[in-house]
Amino acid sequence: MGVSKKEIKKKMLIKQTINNMNKQIQKLEAQKQVYIDAGKQAKQKGLTAQYNLALAGLKTTIMQQKRVYEMKLNFEITSQMKDMSAMTADFLQGMGSLSKDMMKLTKEKDFLKVEKQFNEAMVSVELQAEHMENFMEETQSAFSTNAMGSAEENSEIENLISNEAASDNITESMIEKELEELKKRMM
Repeated sequence: MGVSKKEIKKKMLIKQTINNMNKQIQKLEAQKQVYIDAGKQAKQKGLTAQYNLALAGLKTTIMQQKRVYEMKLNFEITSQMKDMSAMTADFLQGMGSLSKDMMKLTKEKDFLKVEKQFNEAMVSVELQAEHMENFMEETQSAFSTNAMGSAEENSEIENLISNEAASDNITESMIEKELEELKKRMM
């Protein structure tokens, strides 16, 4: 029994969704560096408003990246749970079919009871999968309520920019010093 076109489309959609999330994570990583560089330049030039703007952009980008990571993880977990539920349902259906065949061979009434129990179990598994999907949807909607980071995260972000700005200042001052020495030698 082969895989249906519908199943292939579903698997392709799942793969495409995960790929799109990975691309978004990479895009946000590049955006973080843009804000770090802008904040570094603003700090070096003493431009407080631009520095604060870069800092706000960096915070927003980090939160967006965190949300995409969480959504991707939830999507992957849900997809795996769906696969497991489908496999379990197939197993139970197969067991129900086997039970029917065995009943025909033995003509005993106990197999009807077993078949009924298997069918009830299949309904229960499907309900459980629906509950899990609803739960995952609710957790994804909760992501959007988490706006900005804590004071500790803000401090870490500011230190990151300050450290890069300080290391660049050292490099620039060393270059200026070498240029001055070259000028003196040329005179």
